[in-house]
Amino acid sequence: MIILKTPEEISKMKKAGELVAACHREIAKRIRPGTTTWEIEEFVRQFTKENGAIPEQKGYHGYPYATCASVNDVICHGFPKKEPLVEGDIVTIDMVFSVDGWMADSAWSYPVGQVSEEAKALLDTTKESLYIGIEKAVIGNRIGDISNAIQTFAESRGYSVVRQFIGHGIGRTMHEDLQVPHYGPAGKGPRLKEGMVFTIEPMLNIGSYAARIEEDGWTARTVDGSLSAQYEHTIAITKDGPLILTDQTI
Repeated sequence: MIILKTPEEISKMKKAGELVAACHREIAKRIRPGTTTWEIEEFVRQFTKENGAIPEQKGYHGYPYATCASVNDVICHGFPKKEPLVEGDIVTIDMVFSVDGWMADSAWSYPVGQVSEEAKALLDTTKESLYIGIEKAVIGNRIGDISNAIQTFAESRGYSVVRQFIGHGIGRTMHEDLQVPHYGPAGKGPRLKEGMVFTIEPMLNIGSYAARIEEDGWTARTVDGSLSAQYEHTIAITKDGPLILTDQTI
């Protein structure tokens, strides 16, 4: 069942979203060659503690960390590690915070130092595809309109769209009953209504969209070793258009 939120509830979720966005802004200052994703993990744990938030990913179905840290060919759900990032890497940090029982979710991909033109183009296109999808998140459209806009744009630039992982409803729990694929035909899926809150989180690969899961049961990599990037916002459907709850400027 899709759970519609009241304006008051959306306001509460926005508080969580603003904190996630603030944390991402701090992470952006810390991503550089020599930094480890374990240091980012420790920073996020301290950040949530100091700001009265709960890192909801930690303990979710046994996931042991506050962040997902996905480097280069890792699509998503990578574990934070003590191995230093190196010049030219790209890394996605994904976080879900709960504030007073309401959640917000955002992933952001970061260049580590100077990256290749190929990597930069992937990052730029993935971020742009997120906002192209958000433009379609208006009352009366369908989920498929978001999905198709993202796929059409990404594939026009020569990238593949990951099928295995999709956006989702969110509120008092991390995953609610609304699925948001980033591919598929327009005009399909649930019609968008005021009060819906969900994530849009396209993952684009330079090569094949296929993923493989490592033995840890979480880490998803591209099957061909190609680079992958992801950008994600939590949005609310309002009468005035899509409201980005995790809005940030990086």
